[in-house]
Amino acid sequence: MLHGIDVSAYQSSSYDTDGLSFVFIKATEGRSYVNPRLTAQTKVARDADLAVGFYHFLWPGNLTDQAEYFVGKVPEGAGDILAVDWETTGDGTHASNAEKDRFIRKVKELRPDNRVLLYCNRNFWLNVDTTSYAGDGLWIADYVTAGKPRIKAKWRFHQYTDDPLDKNVADFSSEAELREWAGGA
Repeated sequence: MLHGIDVSAYQSSSYDTDGLSFVFIKATEGRSYVNPRLTAQTKVARDADLAVGFYHFLWPGNLTDQAEYFVGKVPEGAGDILAVDWETTGDGTHASNAEKDRFIRKVKELRPDNRVLLYCNRNFWLNVDTTSYAGDGLWIADYVTAGKPRIKAKWRFHQYTDDPLDKNVADFSSEAELREWAGGA
């Protein structure tokens, strides 16, 4: 298992990369928010030669606009991974299954050379999701033993804690295997 973290504006622009193989960076949310630390956090990951992923926090509605906003704000990089963060919004709503699926497909259409993942928590995957569509792979949040999320579906990344920061493992045997997968979209 490979180890990584995900970061957003809540984390430092100069986070520790020791022992990490990958990092996911929050890029955008809705149609108006861009992580003010996106550029600096991306530089740290690239300087450490980590596999890099970017994610968009999805809101209901305006899916094409949100997808275009997301891909317009994240750097274009071969082998970068793109993800949609599908969970309850600050106002207690969430994008529907059809909206989540449409967003993933639109990002894939706009960036056909990048892998596109679905990030969600175990409850969303088991109780909200009705399509089981996760694009190129599932990134599941379930705060249990690393690499042992309580789901039956195949997953690529597992967020297993948020204390003191979001820590993840990837289901790849080596960094080379991760990079080959990420670059093989």
